[in-house]
Amino acid sequence: MFKRYGWIGLSLIILFATGLSGCGSSQTSKVKIGEVARSVFYAPQYVAIEKGFFKDEGLDVELQTTAGGDKTMTALLSGAIDVALVGAETSIYVYQQGAEDPVINFAQLTQTDGTFLVARDEIKDFDWSQLKDKVFLGQRKGGMPQMAGEFTLKKHGIDPQNDLELIQNIEFANIAAAFASGTGQFVQLFEPTASIFEREGKGHVIASFGTESGRLPYTVFMTKQSYIKDHEDIVQKFTNAIYRGQQWVQTHSPEETAKVITPFFKDTDQDILVSAVKRYLEQGTYAESPVLEESAWNNLLDVMDSAGELKSRVEPDKVVDNTFAKTAIQSSR
Repeated sequence: MFKRYGWIGLSLIILFATGLSGCGSSQTSKVKIGEVARSVFYAPQYVAIEKGFFKDEGLDVELQTTAGGDKTMTALLSGAIDVALVGAETSIYVYQQGAEDPVINFAQLTQTDGTFLVARDEIKDFDWSQLKDKVFLGQRKGGMPQMAGEFTLKKHGIDPQNDLELIQNIEFANIAAAFASGTGQFVQLFEPTASIFEREGKGHVIASFGTESGRLPYTVFMTKQSYIKDHEDIVQKFTNAIYRGQQWVQTHSPEETAKVITPFFKDTDQDILVSAVKRYLEQGTYAESPVLEESAWNNLLDVMDSAGELKSRVEPDKVVDNTFAKTAIQSSR
C-alpha cells in the first residue's frame, strides 16, 4: 500500500514539476522603460512595441515618459525604471560623479540631434548670422539638445552667450508652449511639434541641428551595470527587439511607419506624423543598428567639451557595451 501511494505521489510531483516547467517557458519578463520625451524621434521604439517585437522576445514592456534627462536618470538610478531612453551624456555625468554602479549604454536608437531651428517669422535664404542679437529659446543647460545647439552656433561663428539673448531656464516640457505664447524669435523644437507649428502658422522650420552637429549617440537605451549583470538575457532580448524595430523603419515608407506609431500620438494628424518621420529619415536620424560607433562617441565628447560640461574625456569602454547590439545583428542574419 505504501509503495502504491508512494508511486502515485511521485507521479503527481513529476507532473506538477513538468507543468511548472512548461509555464516557466511561456512566462514573460517585465521591463519598465523611461523615455526622456514622447517624440517621433523615437519611432523605432514604438514600432518595436506595436509590431510585437518585444513580445516575440518574451518581454512585457511598460513605457512611461519621464520628461527631461535629469528626471529620467533619477528614475533609473532609484530603480523606478529598468531601462532609460535618454541622451548618452547622462551616463557620462553619472560616471564623472564616481558612481559605484555606473550606467551603461547598450543600444543606440538615434544618431543625430533631433531638433530643428524654428523661426517665428518666415525667412528666405536663411543664414546663421541672422540669429545675432536675437532672442533664442534654447533647451536645458547640460542636455544634448542645448549642447548640440550651442555646438552648431559656434560652428557658424556665433557666441551663444554674447551674440544673442539665450533663454534656457524653461522646463523641457514647456518650451514649445513658451514659444507659442510669444517668448523668443527662434526656438529649438523636436518633431512632431516643429511640423505642427508650421501647419498652425506659429513658426517656420529653417534649419536642422541634426544635420549641422553631425553623428552623435544622441538617444541611447541604457541601464545600470548591476542590472546587466543580473539580467543579461533580458538586455539581449530587449536589444534584439529594438534592432528589429530599427530595420522595420528603414525598410518601410514614412506613411507606413506613421500608421504604426499612431497609438502613441493620438492627438496628432497623420500627415504631421508622416512629415516628421520623413524629415528624420532623410537626414539619417534613426540609427540603422543599435551599435554605438566610436567616431560618434568622440563627436559627443567634443560637443560636451565645447559646452564646458566635460571634466575629462571618457573612453567608450567605461560606459558603453556593444556586445548585445552586435549579437542582435549577428543573430538576425
